[in-house]
Amino acid sequence: MNFEYGGIIGLIILALDIWAFVNILQSGASTGSKVLWILLILFLPIVGFIIWLLAGPRKA
Repeated sequence: MNFEYGGIIGLIILALDIWAFVNILQSGASTGSKVLWILLILFLPIVGFIIWLLAGPRKA
């Protein structure tokens, strides 16, 4: 049963990360900044998402 919850949680994290990627790409930030934010979320999916949510670039 724990495996099922882990899969659902993983899908939620994946969906949130994809949402963050879209918002980063649509933001007015520089290209270098966008790349750094995306790399942070790729390598640290949960922590990177939380940091982006608190301090990341917003849509233009």
